[in-house]
Amino acid sequence: MPSLQEMLSSHSVLLADGAAGTNLFEMGLVAGDSPEFWNVDDPAKVTGLHQGFVDVGADIILTNTFGANRDRLKLHNAQDRVYELNKAGAEVARAVADKAGRPVVVAGSIGPLGELFEPLGALTDESALEAFAEQARGLKDGGADICWIETMSAIEELRAAALGAIAAGMPYAATASFDTAGMTMMGVAPPTLGSIFADLPEPPVAIGSNCGVGASDLLVSVLGISEGAPEHVVIAKANCGIPQVHGDHVHYSGTPELMANYARLAADAGVRIIGGCCGTSNEHLAAMRTAIDSHTPGARPDRMLIEAMLGPLASPPSEGRTRERASSRRRRA
Repeated sequence: MPSLQEMLSSHSVLLADGAAGTNLFEMGLVAGDSPEFWNVDDPAKVTGLHQGFVDVGADIILTNTFGANRDRLKLHNAQDRVYELNKAGAEVARAVADKAGRPVVVAGSIGPLGELFEPLGALTDESALEAFAEQARGLKDGGADICWIETMSAIEELRAAALGAIAAGMPYAATASFDTAGMTMMGVAPPTLGSIFADLPEPPVAIGSNCGVGASDLLVSVLGISEGAPEHVVIAKANCGIPQVHGDHVHYSGTPELMANYARLAADAGVRIIGGCCGTSNEHLAAMRTAIDSHTPGARPDRMLIEAMLGPLASPPSEGRTRERASSRRRRA
């Protein structure tokens, strides 16, 4: 099967999959439970998640391993199951990809550790690297093609996750969540994302943004990423509209039509890998597949066009603050 790098060389745009967590909740996952346990305890449901995405045209499927690191699994007294759960998650996805009848990349999902770095917390660069490398080894041995580092906020954690993948002998892609006035929670500005990996032994295959607060906000962040790092392949994996809390249920406002428009705008922005995050169902992803396949390229969108087609930004950037932070990050890089 071709690697992600090979797929990118033969396709102008690739479709990544939709949501894991919100779709697993629809299958019966209970709040507070670890979805990664299903890789071993109920693999048929995880298989169904991946198969649904492949059936509607996904070129990339992410393993059900977002929180399968020692720090998050410690909350379930399962910190000794990191390798097992990651390997099992990759094996489930690999089996679906291998019978697809066409190339499908298996991306090993690696999310944040859920801890803060020193001096705010107990994490060190060394302990974080070890945790991510442990996860990456399980993903590699289970058959993942690439480590997919996602929903990150801190420079230290992005670098540690990348180095963990490299230590395991895996290529990697990396996305951050720009959910705080156009920046990550820990102050990373979109134009500086590429510079975070500039001095590492291996560069990322792709960088970009996922999750956050809505498709409009994410696309504006993606414009900044590509402007700051034009040499990189860019990923956009937006939430399906804006989250709305209805009692104990979180509903995402995005329709298939909205997500199709998002996919078209992302393609015009130069994004090479387009997918959906929280709330993105098979129906949404099918509309995105159709939009990508039938799209006639247009001009690079700006914020005005994005908001006109997808709705206003939920957490708009403060322009002066963004420039100040971006300048500060460049000086420290």
